[in-house]
Amino acid sequence: MVIDARPDLTVVGEAADGVEAVAVANRTRPDVVLMDVRMPRQDGIAATRELVSGGNPARVVMLTTFDLDEHVYAALRAGASAFLLKDTRPADLAEAVRVVARGEALLAPTVTRRLLDRFADRLPGASGDRGRLAALTAREVEVLTLAARALSNAEIAERLYLSTATVKTHVSAILTKLGLRDRIQAVVFAYDVGLVRPEPPPR
Repeated sequence: MVIDARPDLTVVGEAADGVEAVAVANRTRPDVVLMDVRMPRQDGIAATRELVSGGNPARVVMLTTFDLDEHVYAALRAGASAFLLKDTRPADLAEAVRVVARGEALLAPTVTRRLLDRFADRLPGASGDRGRLAALTAREVEVLTLAARALSNAEIAERLYLSTATVKTHVSAILTKLGLRDRIQAVVFAYDVGLVRPEPPPR
């Protein structure tokens, strides 16, 4: 399902499978795409990856049965901005679409980090993408590292002796310079390039 969120939620297209979902999203250029993980012909993860790599600006919300499984992990790596359980109430689903359309984080960085830590053995080593860090200032790298450790803007501000507004400015600059859609993707990027490594499970 593809949705325009302004002025209010309007469904502008529906698709029966992943291939059709990509075609509809590219034709309608919606604000948000609700993508099922499991679909015929092309699953939601592959469809999300195709949309993101093709430059479609729509934010993808993945619908899944379980909240901490490999599909959610793969969806975040593919570029999804959030995930919701399939039994989410309609009112909560509508509000989630509005939140994502505004560019806000629906999925808490703490949950993202739990996912990445859980599937640590699937993570690559520090990749060639690490060169992209050269676009950031030293302060922005600090902010990115702390954000990837699931600190809020207020907590980052306290840690670095900055104002919350300044931290928000740094986060916005980080996303712009790295070409990332949202804070969730920034967390994934920080893990990928080795700024943050998974924590071992507690014994």
